[in-house]
Amino acid sequence: MKAIELSDGEHVPVLGQGTWRMGENTGAHKDEVAALRLGIELGMTLIDTAEMYGDGGAEKVVADAIEDQRDRVFVVTKVYPHNASRTELPKACERSLKRLRIDAIDLYLLHWRERQTRLVETVDAFENLRAAGKIKCWGVSNFDVDDMQELWSVENGTSCAANQVLYNLENREIESGLLRWSEENKVPIMAYSPVGHGRGLLENATLTKIAERHGTTTSQIALAWVLRQPGMIAIPKASNEEHVRDNARSIDIKLTKENLADLDREFPPPKSKKPLPML
Repeated sequence: MKAIELSDGEHVPVLGQGTWRMGENTGAHKDEVAALRLGIELGMTLIDTAEMYGDGGAEKVVADAIEDQRDRVFVVTKVYPHNASRTELPKACERSLKRLRIDAIDLYLLHWRERQTRLVETVDAFENLRAAGKIKCWGVSNFDVDDMQELWSVENGTSCAANQVLYNLENREIESGLLRWSEENKVPIMAYSPVGHGRGLLENATLTKIAERHGTTTSQIALAWVLRQPGMIAIPKASNEEHVRDNARSIDIKLTKENLADLDREFPPPKSKKPLPML
């Protein structure tokens, strides 16, 4: 599995596993755990979850999946913005650690930004957790260029290890500025929903033709398109083993210039790119 280096020197696979909507149905628990464990075996050892998913249920699914193999897995979880204060963040972290049944979170993300808690306070709380050994590194999610610019102005803000955002063929907004900013500042992008929502994208005629040429599925082509970008991590969610294997095979697909041109025509990039803000 190809890997990418985070700011703290840790290497993580460019293709990981998401857990959105996991932990919501106890009847699906066994299959969800099995899917994650297969993904680990196939090299997708980065697992992303959040305290919001299944009201903590997804973290419990992850706990069962990584039991007896914690050292192999890079665990990412996310905190609600209303828990991102200096007093509440340590409590939220402890709850996640308890549900995950681990001693430290590898990457702890602010799920999205709300203005009632200042970034300086959240960063300070993250840094205190790191100093205490509760987390190994921290990052953000759903931050745009303006948010990242403000974060970079905060003391220790440049310690941010990653930014998790929406990115797929149907949602290319980050190409208007955030992608370039992230490349310039060496902040890896973690793409959630890399194959879109539902079946709409995967039933697209152009995507289907390209998949036929490669002898692959449309979801594999969609994932390969996301992973073509340098500094990119994709975290598709899969609840069954067939889907997991499908995701894993996408890492070996090489899209041609013709493929990329066809996809640009079908899913146009942003018409105008925002100028890179001055630091």
